[in-house]
Formats: sequence, structure tokens, C-alpha cells
Amino acid sequence: MAVESSGGLGLEHAVALLATAVVAAPLFRRLGLGSVLGYLAAGLLIGPFGFGLFADPENILHVAEFGVVMFLFLIGLEMRPAKLWALRKEIFGIGAAQVITCIILLSAIGIAAGLPWAAAVVGASGFVLSSTAVIMKMMDDSGETATEAGQRNISILLFEDLMIVPLLAAVAIMASAMGIVEENAQPLWLSIAVAAAAIGVVFISSKWLLNPLFGWLARSGAREVMTAAALLVVLGAALFMQWGGLSMAMGAFLAGVLLSDSVFRHQLEADVEPFRGILLALFFISVGMSLNLTVVLAQWPWVAGGVLAFMAVKAFGIFAVARLFGADQRESVQRAALFAQGGEFAFVLYSAALSAGIMDARISAMMTAIVIISMVLTPLVLLVLKRFMPPREISRDGVEDASDLHGRVLFIGFGRFAQVVSQALLARGVDMSLIETDVEMIQVAGTFGFKVYYGDGTRLDVLQASGAGEAEAILVCVDKPEAADRIVALCKAQFPNAKLFVRAFDRGHSMRLVQAGVDYQIRELFESSLTFGAAVLRDLGFNDIEIEETIEDVRDRDAARFEMQLAGGIEAGRALMRGNMTTPQPTPFTVPRREAKALNEEAAEAIKEETE
Repeated sequence: MAVESSGGLGLEHAVALLATAVVAAPLFRRLGLGSVLGYLAAGLLIGPFGFGLFADPENILHVAEFGVVMFLFLIGLEMRPAKLWALRKEIFGIGAAQVITCIILLSAIGIAAGLPWAAAVVGASGFVLSSTAVIMKMMDDSGETATEAGQRNISILLFEDLMIVPLLAAVAIMASAMGIVEENAQPLWLSIAVAAAAIGVVFISSKWLLNPLFGWLARSGAREVMTAAALLVVLGAALFMQWGGLSMAMGAFLAGVLLSDSVFRHQLEADVEPFRGILLALFFISVGMSLNLTVVLAQWPWVAGGVLAFMAVKAFGIFAVARLFGADQRESVQRAALFAQGGEFAFVLYSAALSAGIMDARISAMMTAIVIISMVLTPLVLLVLKRFMPPREISRDGVEDASDLHGRVLFIGFGRFAQVVSQALLARGVDMSLIETDVEMIQVAGTFGFKVYYGDGTRLDVLQASGAGEAEAILVCVDKPEAADRIVALCKAQFPNAKLFVRAFDRGHSMRLVQAGVDYQIRELFESSLTFGAAVLRDLGFNDIEIEETIEDVRDRDAARFEMQLAGGIEAGRALMRGNMTTPQPTPFTVPRREAKALNEEAAEAIKEETE
């Protein structure tokens, strides 16, 4: 039985939503399925076709759409105008080609399935508009937003958001062509003019009014007012765009772009982020609620066939366009899997088509179900793709394998630590051999005049080919403690005449290296941290003698503590570690009747110094 009351949403609804979000997201992330799928499943569970806690998910969906709005605003804050201009070819090139190609292909599928041509075109157009919320959330979770491929995906999403305007206009045109004329419908030129005016208002406000406004609010010192102002900017821009017939998400994105150079950018981001997270989760839950299982079960052959056909054909079109525009096969496959679903703008388009008489209620319900199911399947498709797609092959053009090297010193690992170490040896003309497993690092080092060979130092045959048997010193500079331990064990066993100098990761690793018998080890951050501390003391007014004495004291105490740890374990020597907490002074159980007196002059002076 639904707990929805005639008065709308109550406290029990908020508790149910928060409880399902808190349980579903961590559970599904733990299972490796991602938080998006967790929210969708949670919505289906508590929706009208699950336990029935909510009878009308539309009420929640209208509120939750602000999560997508705020998400686009935060994306806009990261997309400065210059950066957006640099992506114009991707937005209007790849984006336009992908949308047009997929509309043609999916329209053909709809017509072949027996839909009227207008309903087929609108159904295809709605499915082409991929879910900004799903795609951005998936890229955000995988850390791909800032990559080149991620930026191209964002460009395509921006073009799809822009397409909602001409597609809504196309619905009106098709209705007119079919003799279905909506009463009081405004002319197309007026719609375009209103949209342009809305964009102009948002542009002028963001460019010339908001910086002075936020400056004035910041001087007032009212923290909650700054948060309210941030929300006002996001929702106000979205409202103006909605009045102009555009999408709310597009208005929020435009406001974010125009504020990306503002001095208050980080403040806005911090204020909006908490609302974005909870509302975006609410959006996915409400989408899960909206899945009409009655329609799915009654028309399951059409719905299942539509999902498979639309996703497969759209993925094919996306892959073809990606390859045509120069993307490699891996990026093309990933983009096809990521964009193969429909999106939230389809609901808007199908609603307009239903109102205009282009779609009947049955077709609209089926298409809506197809879109929602495709959104639910996207995380699963990406999970399967991630599991079975082979790892990216890194080109080794210009990189030679280690073979027959004879350096006096052998570097194993040549990252930033080893590069600094090499400068002292090169200054004295020491001959060295360099091996590394990171191809990109080898190529970058080559641009600075280093000849670095590809070689895995954990393999005995590679060490032999790298000249470890002839080297006077082997410098183990890898950044993984386990790999360093393996290399040390091999070198001690096979090349006992070579001195071993090893970069240690932390204190525990240093202890293992000393116990393994290396000639020298140093924690990678120890000396740089001492130098940093000395610079701070100097700036605070201490003289060089005081600083030198202090640093030597720290170094001596650390060495003494290290010796104690070697003998007694990592917990030993704690008393030598200074802390910033006040040490409590012990007090006697019984206060002495008479004050203490010094037995001699030396004791009196000691008591006086201690008191001072």
C-alpha cells in the first residue's frame, strides 16, 4: 500500500528515500556494479511497481531534475570559455554527426517495426538524446571526465542538450504538417527569439552582475546568504532557459561557463556540491520508480525487442561516427557503450509528442519504458565491457629493450626521484644504464636527453641483460615497495658484489631493506621534509645556527628511534617522537607538608632553571 497522502510528500517519504539511497549506493559499489545502478534498483524497489511506497514518482522526478541542473552547473564551472571554444569542432562536428546518423538509423528501425513515420522519428530522436546524468556520473566515478576522450564525450552531450530546442520545434512542425494544430501555439520565429533573449539575459547577468553581487555578499560575512545566492544563480539561470523554451540543464551549464573565471568559482562549487549529490541520487531513484512494469509485462516482446534493437543500432552508429572522426577502436567502443542508452530529455520530447497527437498513449508508454530500461542497462553494459576488454596497448615506438648494457651504475626505475639523483652522477661523468617499465616515462625522459631502456627489474634475465653483474652500484628507484623488495632479493642472491642503494617508501619499508642487507636506503620524503621544515623556521625568524642545530636534533632522534624499531618493532621508540599535545605532569597523591629544598648549589640552580 502506498504511503503517499493527498497532501503530497511527507516526512516518511523523505526517510524512505534517504534510507534506500544510503543502503543501495554502498551495496552496489561494493558489488562492483556502481552507485547509479544501485539508485535505479532502489527506485524500482520502493516505487509503485515494487513495495508501493510511492504512488506517483512524477512528484519526485520534478524535484530531482534539479540534481541534473546542478551537475551541469558544476561542469560549466570547469569549462572556461576558451576551453569551450577549443572544443567547438567536437561539439558541432562529432556531436552533430552522431545525432543525425543515429536519428536516421533509429527512425528506420521504428518504421520497420510498423510505427507511423512521425512517431518513429520522434521516438528515435528522443532515444538519441543520451542521459547526461548517467554518462557524467559514470565518467565521474571512473575518473575519465578530465581526459581527452572524456572532454569529447562532454562535447557530444552539450550538442545533444542543444538539440532539445529544434526537436521540440520539429514536433510542432510535424503536427502542423499532419493537420494537428495546437491552439494558441506561438510562431517558430517567436520561439527562437524568446530563446535567444533568455540566453542573452543569462549571459549579461553572469558577465556583469554576479561578480559585484557575490563581492557585496562576501563582505557582509553571512555564510548562509552566500549558499542561498549560489542556489539562486543555478536555479535562476535554469528558470530563464525554461521560460525561453530551452532545457534547464543548458541554462545552468551556460551560467557555470560564464562564472568559470570568477574569483568566487571555488566558493560556488563548494556551496552547490552537497545539493548536487543528493538531488542527483534522487533523480536516479525517481527514474527507477517511473519504470511502468505493467506496460513492460503486457508488451514485453515489443519492449525487449525495442531495447535491444535501439541500443544495438545506436551503438553501431556511434562507433561508426567515432571511427570516422579519428578515434581509436578502444575509445570508439567505450563511447558506443556509454551513449547507447536513451536519456531524460526523451521524457520531455515524448510528452510533447503525446500532447501534439503525434504519439498515442500506448506508443509513448512503450518508448518511455524502452528509454528507462536502457538507462538501467548502461552500467551493466559498461561493467561487462570493462571485464572483457583487453587492457590498452601502449605504443613502444622508439623504446628499446634492455640488452647488453655495461654502465658503472644501473638505475632500476627512472621517475622523478631517480632523475634528480642522476644529476649528481652525471655532473661527475659517471657512466650509467637506465631501465624503466613505464613507456610514457621513457618517452618523456627521451625528450630531455636520456636514453632509457625498457626493462622489468623484478626479472633476473632483464637484470643480467642490463649489466647488473658488472655494475659497481645498483640504484633501486621504483615507486612500489613490493617490487623494490623483489629486486633487492634478486640482487643480493645473484649480484652480491654490487652495492645496493634503494629508495624506501616509508618507515616500515626502510626497516625491511635494512634487514635485507642493503648498503643504503632513504625514505623518499625524509630529507625534503627536513628542508621544508628548515625553510619554515627561517621564515619565522630563527637564525641559521638554531635551524641547523634543530634539524640535526630531529635527524638524530629519528635515527635513534629507527634503531629502537629495528630491535623492538615498529611501535618502539615512541617517546622520541615529538607531538603537539601537552604532556600531563605527574602529581603526588599526598601534598608534602613542607616545600622541597635543594641539597646544594648545583641542585638549586637546576630547580631554578626548571621553574623558569
